[in-house]
Amino acid sequence: MDILIFIVGGTLAAATALIFAAMGELVAEKSGVLNLGIEGMMATGAAMGFVVMSLSGSYTLGFLAGAGLGMVLSLVHAALTLVFRANQVASGLAVGILGLGLSSAIGKKFEGRTVDGLPETGIPILSEIPVLGPMFFQQDIMVYMSILLIPATWYVLNRTKLGLTIRAIGESPEAAHALGLKVRVIRASCVAFGGAMAGIGGAYMSIAYTPLWAEGMIAGRGWIVVALTVFGTWMVGRVAFGAYLFGSISLLQLSIQALGLNIPSQLMSALPYLVTIVMLAVISRNPMFIRLNSPASLGATLKLS
Repeated sequence: MDILIFIVGGTLAAATALIFAAMGELVAEKSGVLNLGIEGMMATGAAMGFVVMSLSGSYTLGFLAGAGLGMVLSLVHAALTLVFRANQVASGLAVGILGLGLSSAIGKKFEGRTVDGLPETGIPILSEIPVLGPMFFQQDIMVYMSILLIPATWYVLNRTKLGLTIRAIGESPEAAHALGLKVRVIRASCVAFGGAMAGIGGAYMSIAYTPLWAEGMIAGRGWIVVALTVFGTWMVGRVAFGAYLFGSISLLQLSIQALGLNIPSQLMSALPYLVTIVMLAVISRNPMFIRLNSPASLGATLKLS
């Protein structure tokens, strides 16, 4: 029972950074902009969030700083693709590499330092329920916020005028422009939101999930976020499921060690990424299933005058 509580409760925490970044990337891609720089944005968010939190002692300032720097990097990508009409793939890769280098420079003097992790916030009464309480209701505040972000993102994209506008621009920016919609402004706003969420996800990694700064601590999670968006076929619920699946698999190494099974740690560390590759391969066998929800203009260069 203790192992079950550890796996379920740990999965929620392990998936939190992915949920934030994935919901942001989903909104950006729904508007038609492919952002491959998520890895760098999460890394800069992690570095800046850790530095600010270390110097100020404020978790709030740490998360805001991570979100702010992630947003700045995403706006660089938005400017390159929407104003200068650069290729979205090339721009995203360049901004991602820039973010990785920037995170290394920001966190250089803080390498190996630790901070007090974000304290758990037990929900009164619910946290006292046997088994379920420790699993779901004894988490830190960012875990709860990530859970709330999932239905909020779904509601905005599917039940509001703003969501309809975003999806319309993602399907046909030329038609949306002809109707008087400000395509560049809305796309830039979506990309900025995605960058901010990636920054928050990175900050969560460094000041909550593993409260320390170490270069390379994002460890490919930004690429996993991009893969999850495809894995979830641009649907909020499926993307969230993929994030929690990745989080649960990433905890298998510790769980198996607790059970005393002798499985190489290297294999267990690689398992989440292997599962992601397999799932993408399975989904890619049916191109029609992917195109069903994929924004029609995703990755295409904007041709507006």
